[in-house]
Amino acid sequence: MNSTSIAASLFGLAMALAPGAALHAAELKVLAGGSLTGPLNALAPQFERASGHKLTIQFDSTPNLIKQATSEPFDVAVVPVDVFKNADAKAKFVAGPTIDIARVGYSVAVKAGAAKPDIGTPAAFKEALLKAPSIAFLPESAVGAYILKVFDRLGIAEAMKAKTKVAATPSAIAPMVAKGEADLGIFLTNVLTAPGVDIAGPFPGDLQQDLVFTASIAAASGNAAAAKALIDYLKSPEAKAVIVAKGMTAG
Repeated sequence: MNSTSIAASLFGLAMALAPGAALHAAELKVLAGGSLTGPLNALAPQFERASGHKLTIQFDSTPNLIKQATSEPFDVAVVPVDVFKNADAKAKFVAGPTIDIARVGYSVAVKAGAAKPDIGTPAAFKEALLKAPSIAFLPESAVGAYILKVFDRLGIAEAMKAKTKVAATPSAIAPMVAKGEADLGIFLTNVLTAPGVDIAGPFPGDLQQDLVFTASIAAASGNAAAAKALIDYLKSPEAKAVIVAKGMTAG
């Protein structure tokens, strides 16, 4: 989308929100999956300019997002669908279906210029994982939980424990590989698409799946209209274009 189209879209959004935004500008606390850092950091300023609302975004892993949703006030969340599998967390949101915002699959990354292992089949993927001296990912997350399930399916869960280099955040995985601190990085494709690393390939066959990021409004939010405006914006054509540009599939 060119700058003229984006400007026109933002103008339309501003006109739609103006009556409420001018009188009731809100400060929204947003809970978000760490893997959405790129898209939401790009979209937040556009939404703030168009709506008059202010966003404070807390990016974190699924276990921590569940803790925050159940213990701290917030207005809206754009989080891995796994958050809503926790009954206590789900109870903190308005009743009804959530709204899917983005989805992305899993890949393996190597240091830029390094030989890419064959991971085209589950058997080749297993062999590549066993041969790698070290692997970086974030176990304590929805993504990490699925990766651990894949290790278990391949029958290498115990072998992988000694190889695992735990990243502090999703965004730390690619730099660990780029610096040679880990031989492979395993995570969501958009997170691994970063300077200093190359994508070796996606998870093969039925080991591949999409992680869905979905949105809902906090039941206790005093800014429900502004929260809904944010979700509507994240479903707009201009927001979808940014999500795709950041390596994810919109919706």
